[in-house]
Amino acid sequence: MSNKPTDTEPTHDEFTPDPGEVEYPSTLLITSKRFEEHKESALDRAERWEQGKEVPHVVNFEDRSRFRELLTDRRMELLEEVMEHPPESIRALADRLDRDVHDVHTDLHVLADYDIIHFEEDGRAKKPYVPYDTVRVEVEFGLPRGEGSESPASA
Repeated sequence: MSNKPTDTEPTHDEFTPDPGEVEYPSTLLITSKRFEEHKESALDRAERWEQGKEVPHVVNFEDRSRFRELLTDRRMELLEEVMEHPPESIRALADRLDRDVHDVHTDLHVLADYDIIHFEEDGRAKKPYVPYDTVRVEVEFGLPRGEGSESPASA
């Protein structure tokens, strides 16, 4: 049995639009919030979007362990480097960072699976790019609303 995608299974590359084809918001927000808090903020963003205001693209993780698995120090370094100095290819990025090209390729594709990194085809080379001006990371702590209405400081 082959691990190769069938004709009915789309590949990641089929969903990666060319940079000029899609208008991305200026900010990507990567969060780790409980479902209810994320749902509330998503509804707020939808309302602001309907009013014509710019809202960030959001990637949320309810499970903090998956959040930490995605945003390792190495992947955050890649993200920052791609944003600040867009490379001509994955190999060029690996050389610049003095990292193994296979590891860089894997890390970039993990970030691409979450629509953080995108690729532009340039002949045989894939140019990684980030279509956002800013990437913010937020982790929210606290009790769900309605629980523990008094803080320890006010008790």
